[in-house]
Amino acid sequence: MKYGARNQITGKVTDVKKGDVMSLVKFAVEVPAAMASVITTESLDDLALQPGDTVRLVIKAIHVLPVLD
Repeated sequence: MKYGARNQITGKVTDVKKGDVMSLVKFAVEVPAAMASVITTESLDDLALQPGDTVRLVIKAIHVLPVLD
């Protein structure tokens, strides 16, 4: 899959708070510190993210997109 965002970091999922429509996924990253992403619950279900998963965080503007490698 191609995407326009060029800034990427690797992070580990530390917490998932699942909502009806939107969900919050928190990540531990080496630099700068910790990050979080709000994604749709449908996307969370599709990615099946769980605490301990390692993901690539793709950053574009205000969006942080978790991408499984």
